[in-house]
Formats: sequence, structure tokens, C-alpha cells
Amino acid sequence: MKTLYTAEALATGDGRNGHARSSDGRLDFDLAIPAAMGGTGDGTNPEQLFAAGYAACFHSALQLVARQAKANVADSAVGARVGIGSLDGGGFGLEVTLEVSLPHLARAEAEDLAAKAHQVCPYSNATRGNIEVTLVVAEADE
Repeated sequence: MKTLYTAEALATGDGRNGHARSSDGRLDFDLAIPAAMGGTGDGTNPEQLFAAGYAACFHSALQLVARQAKANVADSAVGARVGIGSLDGGGFGLEVTLEVSLPHLARAEAEDLAAKAHQVCPYSNATRGNIEVTLVVAEADE
């Protein structure tokens, strides 16, 4: 791989109840365990950050494959839901659902572009075979 960019961040304090800061200072925030997991929920958490990053990255990949196909992706959006839970064999795991909205495309074309974006997106490539990622194409407003 030819590296084009490297992001750096440092987590300090008490892990999920700590603090995180990027090397350039653009991200600088407290972390908190979500209330659903017994925490206060008074800060962001790694799953929210992963959801935001995956959604943005996948949306870029979707726009790339759409440009190549000369498809209309105006008003497109990608939402990500990241779940965390305990694994049967011990430890914890993640699952992701990506919801793709391509309101100006027929369902079959939207599904095809989403599948192609899933092959291009670096987050999809990093998670493939490691966690369950479900693609959902939202119904277009007809």
C-alpha cells in the first residue's frame, strides 16, 4: 500500500471514560461509556466515532463509483449504525449497518452502486471478514 495520509490520535485517562485528541488538535473531546452500557453517556464514544468515519468514507466511495457510472447521486446520504456486544467466545465485537440513500436512482441501480462502493471503501476493506457489515438501500421517494 502506498500511504497517502496518516491520522494520529492519543487517548488518555480512563479508556472509554477518558479523553481523546488528534495530533493536529482538530479533535479534542471527552469520552464516556454510553448509558446503555452502564456509563454516564456524558461524552462521545468510540462507536459513534467509528460510525461517523465509516459513513463519511463510504459516502465518498459511493460518490466515486457513481461518477464512474455517470449516475445521479444528488441528495445522497449514508448513515452508519455501529453496535457493540459480547462475543460467545469471550471479548467484545462490533457490527455495522450502512443505510444508503440514493433518492434519484432506481432500486437496482442504487443497490449495484452500494455493492461497488463496498468493494472500494477503505473501511469496508478493513472490516471485511472481521465484522458483520449489512448494506441497506433506502426506498426512493417515488
